[in-house]
Amino acid sequence: MTTATQHSQTATRAPARRRALRQALPYLLSLPALLVCIGILIPFFTAVYYSMMRFRLNLPMLKGFIWFDNYISFLSDGAFWNTLSISLIYAFVTVTGELILGLGIALLLVRPTRLNNAVSIMLLLPLMTAPALAALMWKLMTNPNFGILSYLVSLLGFENFKWASDPSTALLTVVLVDIWVYTPFIMILLLAGLRSLPKQPFEAAALDGVPRSFVFFRITLPMLMPYIITATLFRLLDSIQQFDIIYSMTQGGPGDRLMVFQVQSYLEFFQYTNVGRSAALLIVLWAITYALSNLFIKHWLKLRERAHGPA
Repeated sequence: MTTATQHSQTATRAPARRRALRQALPYLLSLPALLVCIGILIPFFTAVYYSMMRFRLNLPMLKGFIWFDNYISFLSDGAFWNTLSISLIYAFVTVTGELILGLGIALLLVRPTRLNNAVSIMLLLPLMTAPALAALMWKLMTNPNFGILSYLVSLLGFENFKWASDPSTALLTVVLVDIWVYTPFIMILLLAGLRSLPKQPFEAAALDGVPRSFVFFRITLPMLMPYIITATLFRLLDSIQQFDIIYSMTQGGPGDRLMVFQVQSYLEFFQYTNVGRSAALLIVLWAITYALSNLFIKHWLKLRERAHGPA
């Protein structure tokens, strides 16, 4: 009798344990995401806290809250507007160049042949190079005394080309490095998108004798637009936060010609010891990236809704 009762209690407890485990499973699976979110939010709110303070490491006695004065001072600060304009120009030029080159290369490699697959793998090599290391490589190649690129440019008639040491060509130099490193990223995303497009519209256009230009602008580009927006978003957010390439090559110079947000914030903290201003610059950069990502995601959702039609 006792044994039967124990078996009966065990049988009733097992479903209860399974139900409790099923109810707790979503929370257990979301725990890593929660930990990552906490790890992100702690530095973010720390930066917000310091951005509202007057805090210089060399003058700790003057530490205190000034609330939004760091942000208000940006409105009348020419250096801030210079940083903002250079960051946006750099991001626009690099992403535009990488999109054009990446799409062109992807169109050339769209057929999945052995040669095309081998070439696409080889083109990924710059992406596997650390950006700071790539910048140092280009710094050596553009050296006016022994750089191979300086030698090649001199053959074209441009003697003593200054590259990153000249304010008029510094932006061009770092843009070339950025395009060399990150074009393979956009190329591989767009290549995957091109190879996943349905074949029927292209086969019908070929049977009807539709011109290739019409096929590209009326069929390929609209169908590829979600991939283009995704690649643009990733690269735009990364370009506007660029640090390693620019700092490795010019430290934001010559002068303030390449003083983008990350470099300016780094110098404010480590060179000028102005913690409050450095944190405020990073919060402004976060606000810009947040606005851009929201804009792109909303546009991407509209494209997806248009593609799938009304539910």
